[in-house]
Amino acid sequence: MSELINNSEKRKELLKHMIMQLHEGEAPDEVRGRLVNLMTKIPYNEVVEVEQELISEGVLDEKEVLKFCDIHTEALEGAIDQSGAKEVPWGHPVDTFTRENKELLKVVGQLKDLFKKAKELESDDQVADYFTEMRGQFNLLWDVDKHYQRKENLLFPYLEKYGITGPPKVMWGKHDETRGLLKAAIEALQVTEGVSVDEINPVIELVLLPAVEAVADMTMKEEEILFPMSMDKLTDAEWYEIDKQTQEIGFCLFDPSIEWKPDGIEESLEEKEDDGYIHLKSGSFTKEELNAILNTLPIDMTFVDRNDKVKYFSQGKERIFQRNRAILNRDVLLCHPPSSAGIVEKILDDFSNNAEDSAPFWIQMGGKFIHIEYFPLKNEKGEYLGTLEVSQNLTEKRKLEGEQRILSYGKNK
Repeated sequence: MSELINNSEKRKELLKHMIMQLHEGEAPDEVRGRLVNLMTKIPYNEVVEVEQELISEGVLDEKEVLKFCDIHTEALEGAIDQSGAKEVPWGHPVDTFTRENKELLKVVGQLKDLFKKAKELESDDQVADYFTEMRGQFNLLWDVDKHYQRKENLLFPYLEKYGITGPPKVMWGKHDETRGLLKAAIEALQVTEGVSVDEINPVIELVLLPAVEAVADMTMKEEEILFPMSMDKLTDAEWYEIDKQTQEIGFCLFDPSIEWKPDGIEESLEEKEDDGYIHLKSGSFTKEELNAILNTLPIDMTFVDRNDKVKYFSQGKERIFQRNRAILNRDVLLCHPPSSAGIVEKILDDFSNNAEDSAPFWIQMGGKFIHIEYFPLKNEKGEYLGTLEVSQNLTEKRKLEGEQRILSYGKNK
């Protein structure tokens, strides 16, 4: 027994044998029992190595591994040894991934609680509100797409550079499966007319629960296998490159507050040669100056690009609507409650089709008069670039009368 526990090759051969048993129809619980009895634990890196070897040797193709991926996970859960895993610094890309997983699991938990409430519904008239509440949670869960994009486009290329090609392809396939399940769930929740209370549980069991479980299962695959193995393989310089590009894709339900930069990392030559100024036809300023200008303006601004993704929001002293970086690169329609999403969609369509030049609204909110206006942004050729939302608190300005021609400092200007 001790020889098996201390011999990596023998452990891997046994794991290969166990995986083949799963593919031949053995139950995950039975295989897990044998793993625990024979090995107690298997190091996380050996799980990846075995999967890679099975694909490289042609024993299993990627489609076959993808097909049984969830069964593998179920069998290995609780039997993976992470004792040798490196500590993850605060703000590190893996730290961000892990904190995003915590937020995703919170939404998973809230949805499972909602599923249980289906039994409490007494009338078909309650179905629409119940589906709307669940749709809001699934819209949040769809944010996992950015989490997956960062793995696919930033992390996986580095793993492939180290010869780890099979597992990333399999995991990417699971991402796409999960995306499909989430889309199906959101579409199912759009249909409320004619749905009876008796039809809710079948929808939950067949459509909604599989999507929720797919998201939850991936967090386990990441934290027990992918992330510890990736920490071993990638250098600090490579992680820093990933970190710098993360902003382009965006975060998932979590806004990192700590900036991570490893010791001894130099910026690229291109960045060193940059004079630090943003040059426009009518002048130039540094990024620091531009940020100060945008945040000093007495308005809230949010920019949505031509693909309807939130790309920027200002951070002035008086915030009218709260924002955090978790919304960046998120579909703007998913940032609004279902009741107003149709209005936003109409505005974006009219702007992109050059049908309208602005869309103003004004509301009373918390005793304040709030003016909100949307503007289409266009380049010199008249091509649509996106939409700018501008919100202002006009409560005090509405009280102004007469003129003020002398210098007078004060709140009411």
